[in-house]
Amino acid sequence: MSQPESAVADSRAGDRAGGSSPNGKDSLSALAERHGLRRAIARPSLPVYLRQLWDRRHFVLTYATSRNVSRYSQAALGQLWQVLTPLLNAAVYYLMFGLILGQKDDLTNYTAFLITGVFVYSYTQRSITGGAKSISGNLSLIRALHFPRAALPLAYVIQEFQQLAISMGVLFGIVLLTHEPLTWAWLLIPFALILQTIFNLGASLLIARIGSFARDMNQLLPFILRTWLYTSGVFFSIHARMADQPAWARFLLEFNPPSVFIDLMRHLLMKSYSDDLVQKGFPHSSLPQLWLYAGFWAAVALIGGFWYFWRAEERYGRG
Repeated sequence: MSQPESAVADSRAGDRAGGSSPNGKDSLSALAERHGLRRAIARPSLPVYLRQLWDRRHFVLTYATSRNVSRYSQAALGQLWQVLTPLLNAAVYYLMFGLILGQKDDLTNYTAFLITGVFVYSYTQRSITGGAKSISGNLSLIRALHFPRAALPLAYVIQEFQQLAISMGVLFGIVLLTHEPLTWAWLLIPFALILQTIFNLGASLLIARIGSFARDMNQLLPFILRTWLYTSGVFFSIHARMADQPAWARFLLEFNPPSVFIDLMRHLLMKSYSDDLVQKGFPHSSLPQLWLYAGFWAAVALIGGFWYFWRAEERYGRG
């Protein structure tokens, strides 16, 4: 008897023995296991998955770079919009919050304060928005090629990091033009950006899984991110506005992840910001505490987001 006939006979024998479900799925699974077969899209173990992701690092970088180049290819000003967009947003926020609502009275250098907040928050906002569409927007690629699906959210975060590198050069120039001194603390800025990038990646992986199965998330996400924007101290000093509020309420706003990364960047970039907090007696987090918070959020987001995304690896692109 040939091997296929033997396998069919084994399967029928198993069915007669009552070892299969009415639809025959259990017998087929047992048959495949006996003959050394496995599912083509089975989720690999976590170490294997990480190794596969590392092996495709060149694909991730190339994909991110090509998306970055083509993003503004149809616009007359091209890549300049990477910088102009947050600057125009900052100008609107300065008019509304700085002048009309008087938030600039709390700080010596409100211009640098506001633009720093806008640039740092925009980095997280764009990373999460891109992550939400990274799976649902690339179904044809997912169904055509076999690769770790985490490569897509990772590529979107790298794309935003490449844009941030350009924006930070503009931010440094603006901060210096507003008469902030160049200090040794600036050497720590790359480490702050690395922690924020790790957090962005974890958050992007988390929202990528949710967005791949709950398509309405792409409609809901702008409202969530806008609420997050208003509670992250981008336009106002949390220390000044929450000085008379309960300690637990002030802590919630200060411990909010975007607030942590924004506050950390302001401490590193702006000597006047730290001086304002001391001179006006605002309760504020110390710089070591901010580093601790930033490290905590980076670790929690990366570990939790990566594990949550990996658990659904074999379900992406199906149905």
